[in-house]
Amino acid sequence: MMRIFTVSLLTAVAVMVVGACSSPSVEQSINPQSPAWNGVTAEARRAPPPPQKATTANPRIVAGYSGLQCVPYAREQSGIAIRGDAWTWWGKAKGKYQRADKPAVGSILVIGKTAKNKYGHLAVVTGIVNDREIIVNHANWLNKGQIHLDTPVRDVSARNDWSAVKFWYTPGKVLGKSTYPVSGFIYPKGKVASSN
Repeated sequence: MMRIFTVSLLTAVAVMVVGACSSPSVEQSINPQSPAWNGVTAEARRAPPPPQKATTANPRIVAGYSGLQCVPYAREQSGIAIRGDAWTWWGKAKGKYQRADKPAVGSILVIGKTAKNKYGHLAVVTGIVNDREIIVNHANWLNKGQIHLDTPVRDVSARNDWSAVKFWYTPGKVLGKSTYPVSGFIYPKGKVASSN
């Protein structure tokens, strides 16, 4: 369920977190690799690749939130109280929140940093479509401070372990071409991994 923001809250959140997923970071790098989740059925491993179309009715972009970053948005939507560049959340969650390689509604998808995406990215899981596709809400994906709702994210890893994903490109109405490394999923307090 999406919370309704007021402009003053967005302004306050944007000011509280300098930069979020696009800020300079002085923190040391963590290993963006996470152990493989082995709970995938043999039938799912043999399944053909999913079709190149959205499986949600309405992926869309909410405009008008200039300067909003992925970090304060993910923190507000999930209640996970971590700060700092998006890629650092995986390491900072250790010992404070449950971390897993399996998505769950309400969890945070943590994208590791790359040469082109040096601050990483965070997205809030809002739905599970199947073993290889989830739906997320996230902010500042195209670096315009906008909120992207009902965005399909596809597991494109060879082992079906959520270690690599592609995001739906809403403006083009197509699955994006770029592949992003996944550190894992961070669960809010009280949420535990379960089989779907």
